[in-house]
Amino acid sequence: MRAASLCLLWPGLVYGLATGTSSPPSCRFALDWTQDKVVRNADQFEWDLLYWEGKFHQNNVSYNSGNGMSYDGTQLDWVTGERTKKHPFSAASKEALQIMVYAHAISGSAKAARFLSPEAPQKATQIAASIMRTKLKTYLRFNETYPGFGGFLPWMTTSSQDVEPTWDWVNRVPGLDNGELLWAVYGFISAAEKSYDSSNRALASAWQKWFDYAKTTVDKVFYQGEGHVCAVTKIGNQSLAVNDLKQSYQCENPNYLDDPYEGELFTFFIQFFSSISKNEKAKLWEAKRAKLVSVEYNLGGWFWFSAHEPWKVLELPYYDVDIIRRLHKNAERVRTCNSIVTKTPGLFASVNNSTDPNTDEIIGYISPAGIVSVASQKEQEHDVITPYGAWPTIMMDKSVGLAWWWNMVQGKKMQNPYGSTESTRVDGKLVSALVTWDSKVTTVVSLLGGVGDLVRTKLKADGIYNDFITIANREYSRVFKQLKGEQIQLCLPKQRVPTTTLEDFSLCGK
Repeated sequence: MRAASLCLLWPGLVYGLATGTSSPPSCRFALDWTQDKVVRNADQFEWDLLYWEGKFHQNNVSYNSGNGMSYDGTQLDWVTGERTKKHPFSAASKEALQIMVYAHAISGSAKAARFLSPEAPQKATQIAASIMRTKLKTYLRFNETYPGFGGFLPWMTTSSQDVEPTWDWVNRVPGLDNGELLWAVYGFISAAEKSYDSSNRALASAWQKWFDYAKTTVDKVFYQGEGHVCAVTKIGNQSLAVNDLKQSYQCENPNYLDDPYEGELFTFFIQFFSSISKNEKAKLWEAKRAKLVSVEYNLGGWFWFSAHEPWKVLELPYYDVDIIRRLHKNAERVRTCNSIVTKTPGLFASVNNSTDPNTDEIIGYISPAGIVSVASQKEQEHDVITPYGAWPTIMMDKSVGLAWWWNMVQGKKMQNPYGSTESTRVDGKLVSALVTWDSKVTTVVSLLGGVGDLVRTKLKADGIYNDFITIANREYSRVFKQLKGEQIQLCLPKQRVPTTTLEDFSLCGK
């Protein structure tokens, strides 16, 4: 990344006032709020948000109840907002978001219950456990059918009972997404291990076996030596066992997973759980150092400075390290204040582009969406903003982050029967009539606080928490000696998405 050289008190978690509401909020509830009300009553606004984002968690919308697996999401009818064409594929990253929500449900979170089962919150734990049992059976069947993946997941079709690699991921597997999945499962195990319900503790043990298997295969599948981890591994034959003499693994391109943002989750998995030598583990971090540099906002060094890139803070307790917490707060100063400087009514992140209302097709996917002056990649698109761009800000200051989320969903069609909509053009002339895990549940997981607390507990139990702190502090402190701009407040939105062109979805009026 180039990271940041430019961080507000974490609000207490209060639910009592929210549970007193007797009737659910309207589908277009954001129009009932002002920015000032959101900032002053963030807990109540969050409660409304969780209720409607939870409508996404339905069979044949976000997941397959038959096998427990996530779908990418579903497209929406341009006029009504009703679901239309399901995206029958998924990846380990979407699985991670799903499992992180279930981890909080198993731990008894009122927020997770609001998302999963608002009418009967006492059932949330049971819902989560049931899906996780079904999901594990699917994972194990996949491992039996395609042992060459070593327990890791490619992009896959999930609409049938037995999942299989998508056509373009046959004999290929990504490292980054699997790092996200592994630590999500680790957090779930941590929560389920502490459950009063013996069946949930048994479920934790079953998932631990899956996790332990990945420890035994990660070296052969992903590690190339000299600190090099494959970003994508080419598998000789996905139907052959990892240890089969005819099996082979090599990095695609080669392209290494050496970034200091979300890909770092996989590096920490190898650090703690692989069987490579101590000397080779030291090389993991040496190989990454070239991309961890400081610039000013000239803040920077992220790849695109997309809100997708800080994902790792949702899963590992990075904010236990002072320099990292302060650095990421600076990043949110830049993210929010840059939109004020550029008169943008929202925040940027890699996201699906708008829907063509004539063909009902998504125009494409926008990866390069961030802030040019703090990114290593300079070719960027700034026509589209997305509500999930606010999740890293929410992690730092819930009130400010929710104000940005609220501001973006003020745009026409930006709320639908399944919660928030994927994205809107800054001029308000088109939206992406789509709902996905990435653009919705990143926000939900940030409101849950990520799974860092759950992961911390298990890291300590496994005797590796201090090693995590030492490594994370060492790698960041060697680059960031003094941060600038820490006196600057996070910025609240000023511009609004124009609302004169489109009409709201008919099934989600005020």
